[in-house]
Amino acid sequence: MTRASKSLLVLDGSQVKLRLLAERQESGQMVHVDWVRFTIQRRFAAAPSVDHLFPLKADPFENIWDEEKRGARIDAMLRDLPDSEQSSTNFAAWSQAFALAVEVASAMGTDFKVNEEVKKGHDFYRHRFAIERNGSECGWVGFLASGDSPRQQAQSSTIHCNLFGAACTFAAAGWRDRLSDIVETYNGDLTRCDLALDFFDGLVGGLDWVVEKYRSGACDVGGRRLKSRCVGDWLNGHERSLYLGSKEAGKETNIYEKGDQLFGVEAGSKWLRAELRYGNKLRELSTEMLRRPDDFFAGASAFHDSLLAIAGAVVFPEPVKCAPRLQIETVEAECTRNLRWMTNTAAASVAVAIECLGFDEMWSLIGNCKLPGRLQKFSKAELSRAFTGAFGRVSSVESVPAFG
Repeated sequence: MTRASKSLLVLDGSQVKLRLLAERQESGQMVHVDWVRFTIQRRFAAAPSVDHLFPLKADPFENIWDEEKRGARIDAMLRDLPDSEQSSTNFAAWSQAFALAVEVASAMGTDFKVNEEVKKGHDFYRHRFAIERNGSECGWVGFLASGDSPRQQAQSSTIHCNLFGAACTFAAAGWRDRLSDIVETYNGDLTRCDLALDFFDGLVGGLDWVVEKYRSGACDVGGRRLKSRCVGDWLNGHERSLYLGSKEAGKETNIYEKGDQLFGVEAGSKWLRAELRYGNKLRELSTEMLRRPDDFFAGASAFHDSLLAIAGAVVFPEPVKCAPRLQIETVEAECTRNLRWMTNTAAASVAVAIECLGFDEMWSLIGNCKLPGRLQKFSKAELSRAFTGAFGRVSSVESVPAFG
């Protein structure tokens, strides 16, 4: 593959910059959504109409909508699929995927079209419909699983949409709200959302400043130093990327020299981009990320918030909690509820029993009891930690009834 000429790189880079500046002006958001993926269950997907699948042609003499013609067109489309797909169920998957692709393309703007050819799928989906802009694929909608494993069969009951950066950059104004509406309408799950903050004229100190911030602990999250890795020509200070966090945890930030990528090193561009990549591993992504990208970028950490402050944005930081954190909060909530019930309802009885029998005798009576149903799903280690925190909260606001 040959590298594009310098003049083409500069032209493409300039178009991207102008589009991003225009989007800021139109949306009032400093952060750009640069990649989106979402999945919907087929049972929630809309059933497409005949006119949706077979739109009217410009020539009225070609619009013959009798059952024979319609059946012939459906048969022709089914013949384009492998033999294993010759069933009404899989045709429904085909038609639902095509309808979703058309709906998404419409939400992105008039420049976006769906290629009606059924292509080989990606990411373990057997087939895909390509969403194109100016004849180039910038997204796709996948359907049916590529394998027969139980996990693959579960995937077969879904339809997946993947929109690349090229689609997000050149989409029409308001596309984020329209796409969010689609995901919400079909009870979809956002599986990836990249949030990018651009400093077109660079940051004072550039990437070296970011490295110093990292070393000083300014990029720490929850008191933990994030994993880091460097890519690019760091010795000569070109085409550099600094990655913080990890894809495995579903949250990774790439701070890189965007100007070098778009215009080439020779241009000497200072353009720096901080790109926060959220995935649904260990996290539940809200469609509000599409509507309010500034808030969710700022909520990633104090460092991300500070970058938006440098950019001059006024935000209300919105964190995306990981599943282990949600699990911890759930355990603590259940233990607090249990301890509060004991304090308010059974404290007097427990107190008199311990006073009259002694702790050992009392424990011999209750020590082998099963855990309450709401606590049985947690481990002893989780309960031990959670009860410690629950005791602090309960004892600080409530007093145990005195005995005697």
